Amino acid sequence: MPNQNDMRGEGLRIAGAKRVFIALWLGVLLLKLVVATQLPLFVDEAFYWQEGQHPGWAYSDLPGLTAWLIRLGVEVAGNNHFGVRLPFLLMGAALPWMMVGMVRRELGEGAAPWLAGSATVLLPLAGTLGIMALPDVPMALATMMCLDAGARLLRRVDYGAALLLAVGLAIGALSHYRFIAVIGVGVIALALLPNGRRALRDPRVWIAIAFGAAAWVPLLAWNIENAEAGLRFQLVERHPWALHASGFSFIPLQMLFVSPLLLAGLLLAGWRAARHGEREVVRLFGLLGGLVVLGFFALGFFADTERVSFHWPLPGYLALIPLLPALLASWPRWLRRATWGLAGAGLAAVFAYYAAVSIPSVRAHSAAWKWYPSNFAGWNVLADAVEEELARMPGDTRLVADNFKIGAELGFRLDNPRIQVLDHPLNRFHGRAPQLQLWGLETPGRAQWGDDPVLLVVGASDVPYRNLLRRYHALCERVGPLPAPARVLNIDHGSQRFLLFALKGGAGADVGCTAPAMAWVDTPVSGDRAGWPLEVAGWAFKDGVGLSRVEVLLDGTPVAEAEYGLEAPGIAGYWEISTDPSHPRVGFRAQVEAQPLLRPGRYWLGLRLHGQDGSVEDWSEQPIIIE
Repeated sequence: MPNQNDMRGEGLRIAGAKRVFIALWLGVLLLKLVVATQLPLFVDEAFYWQEGQHPGWAYSDLPGLTAWLIRLGVEVAGNNHFGVRLPFLLMGAALPWMMVGMVRRELGEGAAPWLAGSATVLLPLAGTLGIMALPDVPMALATMMCLDAGARLLRRVDYGAALLLAVGLAIGALSHYRFIAVIGVGVIALALLPNGRRALRDPRVWIAIAFGAAAWVPLLAWNIENAEAGLRFQLVERHPWALHASGFSFIPLQMLFVSPLLLAGLLLAGWRAARHGEREVVRLFGLLGGLVVLGFFALGFFADTERVSFHWPLPGYLALIPLLPALLASWPRWLRRATWGLAGAGLAAVFAYYAAVSIPSVRAHSAAWKWYPSNFAGWNVLADAVEEELARMPGDTRLVADNFKIGAELGFRLDNPRIQVLDHPLNRFHGRAPQLQLWGLETPGRAQWGDDPVLLVVGASDVPYRNLLRRYHALCERVGPLPAPARVLNIDHGSQRFLLFALKGGAGADVGCTAPAMAWVDTPVSGDRAGWPLEVAGWAFKDGVGLSRVEVLLDGTPVAEAEYGLEAPGIAGYWEISTDPSHPRVGFRAQVEAQPLLRPGRYWLGLRLHGQDGSVEDWSEQPIIIE
């Protein structure tokens, strides 16, 4: 029998684990509240807000729950970042406590429940849930409810466990198509266990399953009424369904977003539990978690490689967390500390990223990086500019967005969910085009507007640069020749770039396409080191009218007049459809003499392009180091 000192030591260890969990939970919750109120809305969040303003049982991209929750939060706390994210913050805060309660009931009253709760808080994918209003949050809640119900059912089937399963299945069905994977793996895991098979023979379990299945009806009905548009996008169009090597990126990405030692511990614990677990509930956790994670790993070799998918295995990790404390108990103390430390560092890094994205000056400094957070950037600046331009235009001016991102973000900031949107590749790429059409918000262009004045907002950085000129010509086909932009917004040095056009009623629709200017700096390249005099060379053109002059800017200040009109014979051939009358003489060259007021350091090199029609457009900037 354990002596009194051992019992006292164990009691102190349990109390310490509980205090650490509560401190972590409170600290992370406070951080989430702060970040959630400051972080700009991600474009998907803005579109879900727009869906919430158009109540429906289901939508083209998702079941209805995410939009309903956002609408609820906005009605309770106002049309602001906190209101949009409030229900998701509450659900994210509940998950660690649900984990503690389940582990305490199933695996004992010691320190394990509090350690599992701490792991749920520190796991970067789980600990940050709720900062953004995304379907992964209710789906994680549904996963925990179904996992808890499954553990109860292994002991005995009762109405409480069946009800919990039914509610969890319904929440998952109303959250995302991806929850189908959790259901399928859950059924397989139960079927592999004797008591699981016994539970599956009980009619109460099948009533719960039927209730959960009924929650898919709104989504299925929407797809039947709309030519299976949602199903085709989620299951066919967004995935290549061909073997590719990108699936191997799953491993480093999961090490990054789970933390290396925590990932290793979760997978090892799942393997041991599935193979050698003495208790059925332990094997259930191992089977469910392991099959979900391995399933998404295998899917990565065939599925979508262009959209974010690193968060898909989260339900599997939640199932494996109850097994982690027992595994860590067998590790040496230094390895346990390293595991917790790396997990904490990973969570801190994610919070630091969100904080950096929330600070305009930090975001601007990262403008030339490959991972520049464009989907978070510049929407408040754009909304302010749009309001200023609308104030200068007639009262009956239509506001039209180039694509769903701009329409949704402006809609949230201007509290107008009815902003019309042009057809755009992004609308189809993200599965939003059918929904916009159902709302009557996709506009064909001038043919619908008649003589109405229009403020058209175009995202020049929303298409790959190689396709930008074709996008401008497509706009000309829909709205007529584009006038000089009323405003050019180079947010974060042009990494996020918007053009605002004040269009008058249908005049000039029979003339050729006048498009915004296009340019490129060949020398120096982005990030180059240079000295005085600074040699700058490249090309620039403007379809329809041509350019009259090009100025060179450093940090937004003109420092040289470029020699424009140099031979650049390959440019017209590359762009093919360009109609600038100056081709092939569209090259430029400039020599910037030493600037006494500029000390050595990092500067942003830009261009100011003057059109023959009187337009003036500042081009995107690139960083250089002047020595």
